[in-house]
Amino acid sequence: MLFDVVVLATAVAYVITSLLLLAFGANLFAFALRVWRRGAVAPPEPTTPLPCGELPTVTVQLPIYNELYVAERIIDAVADFDYPADRLQIQVLDDSTDETSLIAAEAVERARARGLCVDHIRRDDRTGYKAGALAAGMVTATGEFIAIFDADFVPEPDFLVRMMPHFDAADVAFVQARWGHVNREYSWLTRLQALGIDGHFLVEQAGRGQAGYWFNFNGTAGVWRAEAIEDAGGWTADTLTEDLDLSYRAHLRGWNARFVEEVVVPAEIPAQLTGFRRQQHRWARGSLECARRLLPSVWRTKAPFMTRLQASLHLCAYFLHLLLMLLLLMYPLVVIAGREYPRFSTLFGVGVILALSSLAPTVFLIAGSRRNARPWWRDLPKILAITVFGAGLMVNTARAALQIFTRPNPSFERTAKFGLESVEASDSSWTDKRYQLAPDKIVLAEFGLGLYGLFAAWIAWSNQNWGVLTYSLVFAVGLFAVASTTVAYDLALHRSRTQRARALRDERDEIVGRTALQR
Repeated sequence: MLFDVVVLATAVAYVITSLLLLAFGANLFAFALRVWRRGAVAPPEPTTPLPCGELPTVTVQLPIYNELYVAERIIDAVADFDYPADRLQIQVLDDSTDETSLIAAEAVERARARGLCVDHIRRDDRTGYKAGALAAGMVTATGEFIAIFDADFVPEPDFLVRMMPHFDAADVAFVQARWGHVNREYSWLTRLQALGIDGHFLVEQAGRGQAGYWFNFNGTAGVWRAEAIEDAGGWTADTLTEDLDLSYRAHLRGWNARFVEEVVVPAEIPAQLTGFRRQQHRWARGSLECARRLLPSVWRTKAPFMTRLQASLHLCAYFLHLLLMLLLLMYPLVVIAGREYPRFSTLFGVGVILALSSLAPTVFLIAGSRRNARPWWRDLPKILAITVFGAGLMVNTARAALQIFTRPNPSFERTAKFGLESVEASDSSWTDKRYQLAPDKIVLAEFGLGLYGLFAAWIAWSNQNWGVLTYSLVFAVGLFAVASTTVAYDLALHRSRTQRARALRDERDEIVGRTALQR
């Protein structure tokens, strides 16, 4: 009796989980098909600037916090904008607590010497973090439009000239450009991340924009209409993804958006795996927070059903990792139940159809690689690697979801950038720079769940359940890959610090020895 009850409960949970995964997978397939038909992104056409008299006033906001290696570069890049100085205001929103502020001040003075209006805004504290800095800047912003760049981005001089024509209707709240990568070839980790980012922008963002569905401002490399920011309620720090929150509040107020894939703004990809993990943690938690807060409002609107459905899938994107973890935890019981009820483990004959959803991330990333005019067949090994590696982040996402309830007021943990460009650069190593992150104990949970995945695979092997065996091994490999790579990066950082400490000690001993001889 008890066994039958457990089997029934498992069956219900297994079917619901599989159907939800199918929904997410089918959606990825649909976006991939939409952009696949269009081929590669066409080369950008020559810029046709608006007449000077028609150019609106623009405020460029640069939120900065302890960006020692990239602060000067972004200020200089924006100062080089090909835009009338009398219609351009630059705000350096500097919350730094180290010498970044001195570097920023020097760059600001150089820009002012060129006749530009540049404000170096310093706050007494970091209330609201990035959202608070942006909100503080809005108080003195003079532009009709607000362009925003994180410190590690490097926009081209014609960025504004190419973006402003896309505000072609009065209801366009923001225009988002595509992210590029200054350090794509730095390491295998940056190559994998670059493929994932390309997929997000060239498949998902482009697909949503083309279909007229709601999508989000990505926090940087975009331009907002100041009126839309105010109408949507302004920047708030209620979630860790203030950009997603404001975007959806604007959509709920009736505003639309544009995605411009031909305008690419390169930026630095995290080179330290712990930094990448922290970034994903922040995005996962923020997305789930926004889903929790905004989904009721989304479904109360009179927007078309598909718009509301797509908004729900968008806001719940990181829920996918939670479903994968639930699936892995259920696998041993699924195998045991399938031994008693053979048709159970195949979901009564439709398991093959549901299993096809597992191919969706691979097809999605292939479409992004092709759209980026890359030889996708050469990227295929990396695409398969990032698919497995991404599954290994399920524990990271689960922790983010749990902390919504256990840590209601978290601090905003930025992703440290080191000014990296390529492995050939003389200062290319991140291990000898500041802002590195401490080891993350979450690797213990990832190793533990990876061992559980091997246990599930052994159970499946013993019962000749090849489907569960395959997926259990994929999840286990992903978990072990993420955890072991994190440890490897931490060891590399430890070795670098030890070598630097030894070099400094040897130098000090040499100086002391020379001094003693002179005496």
